[in-house]
Parts: sequence; C-alpha cells; structure tokens
Amino acid sequence: MSDKAPVIAGQSHADVLVIGGGVMGMWAAVKAADRGHGVTLVEARGLGAGASGGLLGALMAHMPDRWNEKKQLQFDALVSLEPEIAALEDRTGLPTGYRRSGRLVPLPKPHLRQIAERHSQEAANNWHQGRHRFFWNVHDKSPIGGQWPDAEFCSAGVVEDTFGARISPRRLLAALAARIRQLRKVTVIEGQRVKLLDAAVGYAELDDGAGISFGHVIVAGGYEAFPLLSNLGPDLPVPLGGPVKGQAALLKMDLPHDYPLIYLDGLYIVPHEDGTVAIGSTSEHEFVEPLSTDKLLDDLLVRARQLAPVLEDAPVIERWAGLRPRAVGRDPMVGCHPFAAKVVALTGGFKVSFGIAHLLANAAIDAVEGRESALPPSFSVMHHISVAKEKA
Repeated sequence: MSDKAPVIAGQSHADVLVIGGGVMGMWAAVKAADRGHGVTLVEARGLGAGASGGLLGALMAHMPDRWNEKKQLQFDALVSLEPEIAALEDRTGLPTGYRRSGRLVPLPKPHLRQIAERHSQEAANNWHQGRHRFFWNVHDKSPIGGQWPDAEFCSAGVVEDTFGARISPRRLLAALAARIRQLRKVTVIEGQRVKLLDAAVGYAELDDGAGISFGHVIVAGGYEAFPLLSNLGPDLPVPLGGPVKGQAALLKMDLPHDYPLIYLDGLYIVPHEDGTVAIGSTSEHEFVEPLSTDKLLDDLLVRARQLAPVLEDAPVIERWAGLRPRAVGRDPMVGCHPFAAKVVALTGGFKVSFGIAHLLANAAIDAVEGRESALPPSFSVMHHISVAKEKA
C-alpha cells in the first residue's frame, strides 16, 4: 500500500463509498444518505445485478423453537421490514409486491405432526412480542384446498405459518434504485469495478482510472466482496466466503393475491401479484456453469407441480441461475474490518438477504459512525476470520 493518498481523478471524495449495487449495497446507500452522509455507490454491472435480481422473494422466519439472539434479530428485521417497504413505496410510487401472505408447510409423516404441534406452542411464546402476534397453526388439511398443497403431501396435516411474507425481488430493487436516484447525496457509478482499494489512506481506483477518496468504504459486493475483505488482513487458509449457485424458475399463473407460499424440504412455491409463481431454489456448492440452468431445475419443477397440481400446465416463462454469497462462518458478515479501520463489511446474506438487508445496512452505518455493534458476535468480520483459521 502507498504511504500517501494518490492524486484523485474524477470523483474527488465520498464520505461513504459503497461497493456493490445489490440489495445490501442499495439499502446501505439509502441508509447512509438518510443519515446525512455523502455516498458514492459503485456497481460493476448495473443496480440490482447479480443474485439480488432473482425470482423467489420468500421472507421466512427461522423456526420458533430454541430462541436465541439470531432468531430475535431476524424477527425484528422481518417485523420492521413492513413499515420500511411502505415508506419506500410511498416515496417512490413504485409497488414492491410485498404481502404478509403466510406460508403452508405440508406434514407428510406422523412424527412431523408432533414436531409441528410443539412448534405451535413455541411460536405462542416467541412470535408474540408487543403488538405483534404471529402463529404456527396446525390443521388437518390445507385452508386453501386440496391442491394447495396437494392433499397427498398432507397425510398428517399442514402448518399455517402467519409470519411468512413475500416480495418481488426485482420490484424491490427497482424501488430502491428509484429512491437512490431521488437522493442528492448519492452518486451512482455503474459499469465500473474497483480495481484497487487502498484502505490505509482511503482511496479506490476504478477500471477507467478514476479515483475516489473516502472516509469509509462499505464492501457489499456479494460473493465478490470476500476477496477484497480477505486481502486486507493476514493470510488465511481458506477464503472468508464464496459463491453458492442457485437455480429458480418463473411460471405464468394468476393466483389469488392472498395465496400463501408453500414450503417443503427446501422447495419454495411463491405466488406473486403480477400473475406469476416463482419456484426455487437449488443450493449448489460445486458447479461448472454459474449462470446456466440444467436438470437440477427441471427436477425442482417436477417436484413443484406434484406439490401444487394447479401448476401442472402453467408455462415456464423464465429460468434463472445466480451466485449467492455465503460467508465462511455461515452467518452474514457485517461490521468493521479488524485490520482496516476504514473498511466495513456488508455481505454473506446467502438466503436471508431480502428479509434483513435493511437492518444490516443500518448496522453497517452504525459501524461507519463508530457505534458499537448490536449484532450477534458471529456476524463480525473477526469471527469469520477465526472460523477461516480453524479450517486450516
């Protein structure tokens, strides 16, 4: 690293430089600007590119049993997301497709009924907080009817989870992008990568040679954030994280807007208000073609049509594949880098990004402002570094 700041070309300075224009980075830009910081947001492709621009949009809580601080954090995030979305829609005039539509979980085996009934009691303890009351109801059959889900999968009953919600990922990203462009304190640079990051002096250089000095940088570039963060500390035996491939599909089927999601054994069926139904998704740690779909998605579609026969003839209008960021310690990675004072991590959301990104973005801005983290210790960069060292 250089011992003095280089001559700056182009953009002269940002209080907060945000690297990455996915859902994490866009929420961070909005939150930073709302707190009065000047922000430059750099995105290598375009706002909403990458895994954030997927199809699913399921907003699901952890199971209500064995309550801990991580489950409480997710509860708080999913509850606070609703007014956040309402404010975003009000300011931009753009719908996001958000609805607390609930979730149905079929119980195909008798022992699952016993577990579900125990969870029902635990939800009464842990999902009833203040004015919020969410339920894990156990029914003998689906409240929607025999094909949603198919009665064959409900021989021991079906769970109705009233906490579950959904959102359209692309509509949310469009609303966030519109909000960002309303904010005079945010400058957006698309189609440029950060090719040099000098954390010691607070300087970044882009592909085109333009330089940006910064007070702090929030590294929120999905799985591509991990190499940047790894290179700022001691050599590690394994990276701080990497990509996990996911495949999903979109069907054309106009269902009632209040239809709940269906979930079974990793498969989600998510009705959206625009006359589509999202099916997903795979989790592939080994892959050859990161952005192509294959037989794994075909198999997922077969399972989805069996689980919800009403979809049998629904045409597939899009097949999608993308790479989601999974941190080495499994939990998201958020907060100050222990070896680079100007650097704040904001990545590793993997499957939970859309439900908690707004809350994690606030935590990242807290770190920029020198506030003590309120996140669980397992979210810290230091924790993930420790996990990486243990994997030697």
